[in-house]
Amino acid sequence: MLELLSGLDTTLAVTLVLSVAFVLAFEFINGFHDTANAVATVIYTQSMKPQTAVMLSGLFNFLGVFFGGLAVAYAIVNLIPTDLLLNINSAQGMVMVFALLTSAILWNLGTWYFGIPASSSHTLIGAILGVGVGNALITGDSLANGINWSKAIDVFVSLFLSPLFGAGLAGLMLFTLLKMRPLSNIHKSPFQRQQIEGRKHPPFWARFMLIVSSMGMSFTHGSNDGQKGVGLVMLVLIALAPAHFVVNLDAEPIQIEHTKIAAVQLKELYQRNQAIIDAKYPASNAHKCDVSKVIDETGELLSAIGDAKSFQQLPENQRWNVRTQLICLGDAAKKIGKVAGINDVDQKQLKGIQKDLSATTEYAPTWVIVAVALAIGMGTMVGWKRVVNTVGAKIGKQDMTYAQGMAAQTMSAVSIGLASAIGAPVSTTQILSSAVAGTMVVNRSGVQMSTVKTILTTWVLTLPVSMGLAITLYYFGVKLFV
Repeated sequence: MLELLSGLDTTLAVTLVLSVAFVLAFEFINGFHDTANAVATVIYTQSMKPQTAVMLSGLFNFLGVFFGGLAVAYAIVNLIPTDLLLNINSAQGMVMVFALLTSAILWNLGTWYFGIPASSSHTLIGAILGVGVGNALITGDSLANGINWSKAIDVFVSLFLSPLFGAGLAGLMLFTLLKMRPLSNIHKSPFQRQQIEGRKHPPFWARFMLIVSSMGMSFTHGSNDGQKGVGLVMLVLIALAPAHFVVNLDAEPIQIEHTKIAAVQLKELYQRNQAIIDAKYPASNAHKCDVSKVIDETGELLSAIGDAKSFQQLPENQRWNVRTQLICLGDAAKKIGKVAGINDVDQKQLKGIQKDLSATTEYAPTWVIVAVALAIGMGTMVGWKRVVNTVGAKIGKQDMTYAQGMAAQTMSAVSIGLASAIGAPVSTTQILSSAVAGTMVVNRSGVQMSTVKTILTTWVLTLPVSMGLAITLYYFGVKLFV
């Protein structure tokens, strides 16, 4: 890890360290901001002592980041307009990173301070979209090109549907428990259990499920939210130390060979369907990447790689050229996949092509994953009290029962885990809060509309506020420093 600083001058090295620290600070805040989501029910139902629950949650958050893969990480990164990704090594690229992180941190801290369960994911996505809008305003480009709308729509759909999915599953699980065991102690609240039976802890199986689901939710939170931090760290490293990070220097020769083959296959596929592709995406010089340049870009990529069996054999400028062509070809492959008239065989081939083209650029060194995992794990161990009370006692009109806690937490973990598996960024906060509300509806205990309105208002404001902050910071940052 430290060897990457050896080739940098002092100023750049300090900037690199501070930039990575800034990203890790965001993940630390994400940890304590979202801690209550994973431990709220297990603490509220007195299944575990708060200190034990939070420490174990921190550990499972760490494990979730470490073993969670990178699908979500680059789903977030790819929201950034392609032209900005290609210029990430410039001063404008650094202004972009600081603008989106500062915006996200400010909103996260504000909502945490007031104990409102807000979404870190929603905040970060809003900030990234704000940077895209700010870049469009500066360059005079249209908003249609300033944001990666296709990826943004996919993210919005996952953010919108996942809370409904979590609420529905939690409500269904509680309904099943009510039908199967209507008189069970699991349908008592901690207050009822203590007052009527004089017992402090839940029944054994309820307690077991609450603990297991809490740790499962911590793991899935790490695997989803932690990946976003990994993607942001990689943006910083590519911007400030491109010689080491523009492509995966540890890529195996077989990966490099697959990359070259994928580029040739894309060129041949383009040539087979050139008429309908050019009709959909006519040649344009407005952007560095253009679908009509697939043939030329393939030639440039093969020329830049040459006979190299390792990217370490290439000089720095050629590594950057390889990255540029891979991003452009990957962007072209995604666009070609949306062209009406591309047959099923070619569509299937495109998926494999996209995977091979991104294999050596969408990666992360182990130390980056560990650093983010530590940041989010340690952040998990502080700041949990403000939101636990909101989730446990202020969403419903009556105290949460053990069964409600089990249902909400179990199905939230399942929903987040499924989203991570398919690379969909979702909000832990939104899913759990919706799942709790879903169980309150099924249990006919009602919801406290004042709390729900506050949460909904925050959800509605998160996107425009984080976008507005990012637009402002990015616009004036570029004007002042670029």
